[in-house]
Amino acid sequence: MTEESRHRNDMYGAAGPHGKDAVRPAVPAATVVLLRDTGDGPQVLMLRKNSRIAFGGMWVFPGGRIDPDDYPGEGDPQSHDYRHAGARNAAAREAREEAGLDLDAGEFVWFSHWTPPPDVPARFATWFFAARGREQAINVDGGEIEAHRWISPTEALAKHTAGEIDLVAPTWVTLYQMAQHATVSALLERLRAHPARFYETRIARSSEDVRVAMWREDAGYDHWNLDAEGGRHRLWMPADGFIFEHGAVEY
Repeated sequence: MTEESRHRNDMYGAAGPHGKDAVRPAVPAATVVLLRDTGDGPQVLMLRKNSRIAFGGMWVFPGGRIDPDDYPGEGDPQSHDYRHAGARNAAAREAREEAGLDLDAGEFVWFSHWTPPPDVPARFATWFFAARGREQAINVDGGEIEAHRWISPTEALAKHTAGEIDLVAPTWVTLYQMAQHATVSALLERLRAHPARFYETRIARSSEDVRVAMWREDAGYDHWNLDAEGGRHRLWMPADGFIFEHGAVEY
């Protein structure tokens, strides 16, 4: 694959069906998508990463790795409830540290979990939450975060297509999901009504040398087969912009 045929925001390294095994487990992480209503529909809060750190220059949601102190003082570290509580606390703490926000983790709606392929260089297994944003001043930390903005999901996706902002695949797909709803209440109601979706990403490559992120609902997922007959749940990543196919999954 040439650099000319690969999208600049393809974060998946050399991942593929013949990739090497992971040298270490994915780092647990968490993020929260904060939303607010406007006359033109919902907006999300996005932060721009410092260009000198992992995912530098990317526009992201508040979040980061889960620290040991984020977990409850008691409980089974292997249990879902224990890990879930740690993820909620981490997302709230990161929003405070990165943007000066005081959030109630109990209000967060868990809607997805993303795990990258085994051999991705910067590998984070991330819990995604959503919540209604409060009327608070936003103060970015000036270290990890350089800037912030409220933006409609549709506008963010359009700016990405135009090459004006950088988004990694999980952020792009999340924005697509957020863009399907006219109000924050409608969006949160739908997220609460459906189980969280797990994205265990695999990377395939087309005959035209385009890399494609695939998820379990895709008919070709098990064998990295882009030509398999059946439903689709995949993100094409050509150099000129992402293309999402999700006939097997309702958004």
